[in-house]
Amino acid sequence: MSRKRSRSRTPSPAAPARPRTHRSRPAGLRLIAGAVTSTVCVCLAGAPASAADAPPVVSRGVTIPAFYTPPAELPSTNGALVRTEPMKLGLSIPGLDGRPMPGTATRLMYKSTDSAGRPVAVTGTYIEPSAAWTKSGPRPLVAVASGTMGQGDQCAPSFALEHPLTLTGDTISVGYEALAVYRILATGAAVVITDYVGLGAPDRLHTYVNRLDQGHALLDAARAARSVPGASVTAASPTGLYGYSQGGGASASAAELQPTYAPDIPLAGTYAGAPPADLTSTMKGIDGSALVGALAWSVNGFAQAYPDLRRVVEANINDTGKAALKDASTMCVGDAILGYGFTKSTKWTTNGKSIAEVIAAEATAQAVLDAQRVGTLKPAGPVRVATGVHDDIVPHSQARQLAVDWCRKGANVSYEPLELPNLGDKILTNHIVPLITDQGDAIDWLSDRLAGKPTGSNCWSMPLQP
Repeated sequence: MSRKRSRSRTPSPAAPARPRTHRSRPAGLRLIAGAVTSTVCVCLAGAPASAADAPPVVSRGVTIPAFYTPPAELPSTNGALVRTEPMKLGLSIPGLDGRPMPGTATRLMYKSTDSAGRPVAVTGTYIEPSAAWTKSGPRPLVAVASGTMGQGDQCAPSFALEHPLTLTGDTISVGYEALAVYRILATGAAVVITDYVGLGAPDRLHTYVNRLDQGHALLDAARAARSVPGASVTAASPTGLYGYSQGGGASASAAELQPTYAPDIPLAGTYAGAPPADLTSTMKGIDGSALVGALAWSVNGFAQAYPDLRRVVEANINDTGKAALKDASTMCVGDAILGYGFTKSTKWTTNGKSIAEVIAAEATAQAVLDAQRVGTLKPAGPVRVATGVHDDIVPHSQARQLAVDWCRKGANVSYEPLELPNLGDKILTNHIVPLITDQGDAIDWLSDRLAGKPTGSNCWSMPLQP
């Protein structure tokens, strides 16, 4: 199993330490390394004095600033800031008034609670927009949950905002969420984006698509934003949740958890695009696809957090699978596509069955995935669920089922089936294109909710919708 590099804490039996550096390279990366290494350089910001005594962590050739290493003790309050520092956006221009456009960024670390109820430090970025909020009410806040970036610390969304392209001989990461973030900032809303649990912070492995970890991290990012020095948002600021793919699952989970976990957040609306609400179905969708690395990331994360699933995985994964899981644990999306794209997990198991079949055969392991199901609780406020009808990576049917489940609970649901041409099975196009084509409508919908405009549910039309 893959393990997170650990510096300041003694690893628990559930999450032993993994090497500080990772040198293996997918074949595709070796082919392009010579061509790009001389022209592309990743230079991350220096560490603040409070963490300067910590030895550096290097993930696939990228040095992780000591800012990201959590302290030994954390605040008791969820959403409390641990530390902040100014951060330069990788894509930014000077404004006429001297302020950078689209906004001024602050890197932050804040306290959250993981799925086991333990305190955890999470990092992220707050951006104070240059644009004015011209609609009614105080400036609102949008908490953005990033789509899949990977499992290596160098893949963190805050890194991607600072370095839109990380391209070395060992890793490839593209900050594609900047488009949505900048469009939201242009409306005059402030943005906070979470790095999730364990992505960036090197004390543990990123717990990919963990329902509670993601929902808590997103809600606590919204809380933390209020205390960022220079932030104009307050506890009274209407708050929206925004996410697509992994982010769609996180925003959907946060909308369900808000009434009990964060009732202090004035939630105005939630956009959940292509949400992986049913992980059993989603695992089958990504197995053998271009992004099969996401299957490795989910197995790694759940094996770290849940001993019952870890025992099943360790008993059924062969040496090839163990090497792949360890390798994937430090990869970003680009690395995973080049290294493991279109691999079937049957090659990773001792009995030749898929990982989904292995887990389904063991009740205790399957129970872990069943507990990750989004849709068992009523979400707070209006929600917009959008899903491409040909999406076979995060299957359309299970995303539609989330809308149905929420409708049955009396939620205010705007369901949008995105009917686009079939652009090719298992190659990500049917998953990525809806992200782009629906983005403007999704941001407009959320901006209206933040301005206090009411919206009706179209649950009545579900029997007629694809």
